[in-house]
Amino acid sequence: MSPPGAAVKSARERVQIVSAYNELGSYRAAAKLCGTTHKTVRRVVQRQRAGGIAPPRTKRAKNTDAVADLVAERVRASDGRISAKRLLPVARAAGYAGSARNLRRLVADAKAAHRLKRRVYRPWLPAPGGHLVIDWTPAGGLQMFGAVLAWCRYRFVRFAADQRRATTLRLIAECLEEIGGVPGVVLSDRMAGLRANQVAGLVVPHPDYVRFAAHYGFRPDFCREADPESKGVVEHLMGYAQRDLVVPVGRFADPEQANAAARSWCAEVNAALHSEIAAIPAERLVAEAEHLRPLPELRAASAAGVARKVDRLACVRLGSARYSVPCALVGAQVLVAAEDGQIVIRHQGQEVARHRLVAPGEVAICDEHYGGPRLGPARGPRPRTSAERAFCALGEPAERFLVAAAAAGTQRLPSEIAAILGLEAAFGRDLVVGALARALRFGRYRAADVRAILAAGAGVAEIAAPGTPLQLELPAAPARPLAAYAPWSRP
Repeated sequence: MSPPGAAVKSARERVQIVSAYNELGSYRAAAKLCGTTHKTVRRVVQRQRAGGIAPPRTKRAKNTDAVADLVAERVRASDGRISAKRLLPVARAAGYAGSARNLRRLVADAKAAHRLKRRVYRPWLPAPGGHLVIDWTPAGGLQMFGAVLAWCRYRFVRFAADQRRATTLRLIAECLEEIGGVPGVVLSDRMAGLRANQVAGLVVPHPDYVRFAAHYGFRPDFCREADPESKGVVEHLMGYAQRDLVVPVGRFADPEQANAAARSWCAEVNAALHSEIAAIPAERLVAEAEHLRPLPELRAASAAGVARKVDRLACVRLGSARYSVPCALVGAQVLVAAEDGQIVIRHQGQEVARHRLVAPGEVAICDEHYGGPRLGPARGPRPRTSAERAFCALGEPAERFLVAAAAAGTQRLPSEIAAILGLEAAFGRDLVVGALARALRFGRYRAADVRAILAAGAGVAEIAAPGTPLQLELPAAPARPLAAYAPWSRP
């Protein structure tokens, strides 16, 4: 007989239960005889009386049904790595009022269902000369570029200030020159600098990247979106370089220091035994070099930077900052590129300016671009009337007199100028100019003051050269005893 509580599965067991009930007339007595429960005996007897048709069984509702879809989605998004402990607050916020134990059961069932649908992986078997896999990642305050030649596992790491297209192409070219050949495919993720568009999930490479690939003779390839597993060989390199190269240093001072450290590190790891291939990558590269295409004679000439038009201030803008160029290029198109912490500006293939990288909103100026250092603002007089032109024609002393008189707030200055011009007929041009210079030294800007200086004639001391400090001989004060200055004394 079945153990207590077990479901009745065979027709023979059902016949025995019905016979025991008919003989004993009691559900509990029949259950004790058949080794089951009285509820099972009652259910079997009622089914037999109803003609052997089992009543439909309804599924009991669970308190986890309300969050079942939420849990399944979180498990799928985390690839089955999220725990029930982290999901409990989310489920509570969604209205779950059950116990943590029930939620753990739901999460376990969701993870089991996810494992049945999970992606199946298999080892990648690269061919010699087949793939070069590249990637970018931030590291040590800079941007780290990594590349792995898939078959021989030769590793290449460099640092730069940005991940722009020109920088990426320059580092790919440097990597190809280091390995001494060109593989058939360069595989990358969907880098913004290398793609121009996406159509139906397919990447359209940028025209500069297409020309670069055609120059070297490789085929550009791109991973699917959000699929880092397809380039796991370089993903592993980036993590390894972070732990073994960047973390011990902490933060690099500049790209030059970082690249010097990267070259030493690459030479070290490429000369060590690789656990995956059980070989030394530098030695295996010698064998793979026979399957690589030869390098072209010249490096590809790519457009290094972004196009900018020089504004009327002889500046270009990049990253919300201004950088000066020679003023002769106002209105011209130039290429602006950020290279190793510096801004390089080129015109028709020639470098015309180089600045340090400045923060957004700041300005980098080179005085040579404007013909010399900055001059002070010119605030000289600009005569408009005939009287103003005649007064300024007296020479520099008259112009300086006019500027100083205006700054002092002299009232009715036009009439004063006209009166001073009238003195030229009586005293001559030279004497009037000398009187203006003397009046300027003493801060006297009225026509009457100039007339008084002219009337004094020979009694006026000789005028010193402009800029000479004035020395006046004052009469000596009579000597007084010290007690005369006491506050209680009377004069």
